Amino acid sequence: MNQRARERTLGQRLADLLWTKYARLPAATTGYRTTRDVRIPMRDGVDLLADLLEPEGPVSGTILVNSPYGYNVMGMAMTGGLFARRGYRVLLVRWRGTFGSGGTFEPHMREADDAADIVAWMREQPWFDGRFAAHGFSSVGFAAWALLKDPPPELVTAVIAHAPHDFRALVYTNGAFTLSTVLEWSFVTTQQEKPILSRMLAVLSARGRVKKALAGLPLVDAAEKLMGGQAPWYREWVSRRDLDDPWWKRADLTGALDRARVPVLLQGGWQDGFLRQTLAGYARLAERGIDVGLTLGPWTHAQGGAEGARVLLPEALAWFDEHLAGSGVQHRVTPVKVFVSGPGEGWRDLPAWPPPTVEQVLYPRSGELLATRPAEPGEVGGFTYDPATPTPTCGGPFVTQVSPGITAGYTDDSALASRSDVLAFTSEPLTAHLEVLGSPVVELGHRSDNPFADLFVRLSEVDTRGRSRNMSDGFVRLDPSAPPEVVRVELDPVAHRFARGNRLRLIVAGGSHPRWERNLGTGEDPATSTRMLPSHRTIDLSASRVVLPVAPV
Repeated sequence: MNQRARERTLGQRLADLLWTKYARLPAATTGYRTTRDVRIPMRDGVDLLADLLEPEGPVSGTILVNSPYGYNVMGMAMTGGLFARRGYRVLLVRWRGTFGSGGTFEPHMREADDAADIVAWMREQPWFDGRFAAHGFSSVGFAAWALLKDPPPELVTAVIAHAPHDFRALVYTNGAFTLSTVLEWSFVTTQQEKPILSRMLAVLSARGRVKKALAGLPLVDAAEKLMGGQAPWYREWVSRRDLDDPWWKRADLTGALDRARVPVLLQGGWQDGFLRQTLAGYARLAERGIDVGLTLGPWTHAQGGAEGARVLLPEALAWFDEHLAGSGVQHRVTPVKVFVSGPGEGWRDLPAWPPPTVEQVLYPRSGELLATRPAEPGEVGGFTYDPATPTPTCGGPFVTQVSPGITAGYTDDSALASRSDVLAFTSEPLTAHLEVLGSPVVELGHRSDNPFADLFVRLSEVDTRGRSRNMSDGFVRLDPSAPPEVVRVELDPVAHRFARGNRLRLIVAGGSHPRWERNLGTGEDPATSTRMLPSHRTIDLSASRVVLPVAPV
């Protein structure tokens, strides 16, 4: 490493100051110097580029951050400067094929091998003291999971926020392609190396074309028109539907859940598209006795990197102080910290997730009721799902950055209940607050005249003015070879207190587009097909129920 370390520029100083104030970080203890474009050799002869941030005072340890997004002035402040100004050496590596790093960009496929090579290079550096931590948000967090899949002995802890450990299971959630998340991420990624103003203009001006691509068929051709061949990985993702295909093996880091042996802090949001994987990671690590912390806030994916940073970054810094610097100060009262929304909303410390609950059961009934008594035999509901005019996405935990007209997170979803392709069942007003902590389960006696069908299920809260707000979603692509039966749909975990006087609403539909690809109703591959057939559904209400995990009174 022959490059010369440089003092922070005025822009860096301002960005560091702004980010410290915005994220409400503790006071800085030192300045730092930056060595740009450090070359790190990989086993295949490719060099990755990195920036090394070194504190001017004593160093408490090294933090590795491995990103596909590059590091502009503000990005360097929020991923590296905040730690460097508090005594940590930070190595900011750029994924292969991005921002000057050599090789071909193959997102979520090369991170495990490259991470091992980065650590091998670190071992040879005179500044390395034999201990380091990993940190990352979103895809950067996926790269941190890659280190834990085959953890090097020098890795002592990790903080991973809003990130998957199994990328293939994200691309195909419960059997269907997660269209808006994957297409929008791919499109934005093709624009990211432009200067920031050009990038912003390119993304904003493309909103209409993105909307058209999400509505287009076949999926491969629609994406090709939008991205012009700049995202070859997308064609692979949308076409390779067998998750046991060896091609997907490198995108599956689930082995990290069984091999990690160091303290790990997992952070996420109740309306984040990676919520279920965050909780699955926590559950497995906790089951193995690993020192694992969990923080879940009221955020979408984007909000986790914005207002959520005011909680997540101070937490990460405190975690590194304890587990990397060895401060001896334990900052977490309990392993789990969750935000409970609703009346009296706020943070709650818990010994584990989920906490002890009791089951409360509600039943969909004729007359669009959600009742406390089961339906009688013969009570049925029905709707028709037409993929040519698919039931639209309205809020929920997914990732959206570009699309006009669809919003992730909590939103007013009242319009869904009035659609002809939706069944809606609404309870009587609650006589007391109802606190739900965990994953609601919906069981539906479901029949379809077309075996190629999906089910989308939602639990919402309706206020005293009649406005509905989404709380928890579930989706499943049905097995066309399975006989008609009771379909069990597990909804997203939730920590919410439904208010006295408000009502609960159950939504049942045949899809949620473009969050998920539409089911064409033909069994043909949506990646290459345009033919569509509707499906007529019948719900046997006497075989249906909603099971809520409720906090004991």
